Amino acid sequence: MRAAVLHEHGATPWVDEFDDPRERSGCALVHVSAAGLHHLDLHKASGSFYTGPPPLPAVVGTDGVGRLQDGSRVYFDESVPPYGSMAERTLVPREALLPVADGVDDEVAAALGNTGLGGWLALEWRSGLQPGETVLVLGATGAVGSVAVQAARLLGAGRVIAADLPNERLHRLGADAVVEIDGRDDLTERIKDAAQGEVDVTIDMLWVRRPSRP
Repeated sequence: MRAAVLHEHGATPWVDEFDDPRERSGCALVHVSAAGLHHLDLHKASGSFYTGPPPLPAVVGTDGVGRLQDGSRVYFDESVPPYGSMAERTLVPREALLPVADGVDDEVAAALGNTGLGGWLALEWRSGLQPGETVLVLGATGAVGSVAVQAARLLGAGRVIAADLPNERLHRLGADAVVEIDGRDDLTERIKDAAQGEVDVTIDMLWVRRPSRP
């Protein structure tokens, strides 16, 4: 099969022939129609991934969308090495398969699988958002942030505040209020004004941990 194959860490993968994946217990063969590209893939390809460099040669890509042998359409966020998502076919653990809803294009599902789950699960699972609560999304114009704004609305938030650096997109997300992070010292007060009360849940894509000083 044809695939994007990495032969050397830190080098550019190229289209090459690669052995077809063989069926394995607990895994499914997926005919790939679209693949996502994330920082995870870049770290793996560079050899800097924290679990160690993957064995080579290997097909690049971690998650994607495709069809199973029975024709059902699925999203997957894991492949069995040395197979990856940037190939005609890949091998996926069955527990890593999720059905894709009708009406969602393959490319959209592949592009939003990682970021979409991040934005949704942060609210629906991690925060335990309750209907009517107020949500503040920092970094709202990023991929995860923009999904979080929409997810908060779908999950029943009473008020959604989008905050980010000043730009036109910030005002097109559909939030109830917008806060521009523009360097002024009254940011806290402007967030309070936008919330019209207390903020119950904050989704923070901007947080950076600073090392403590001795």
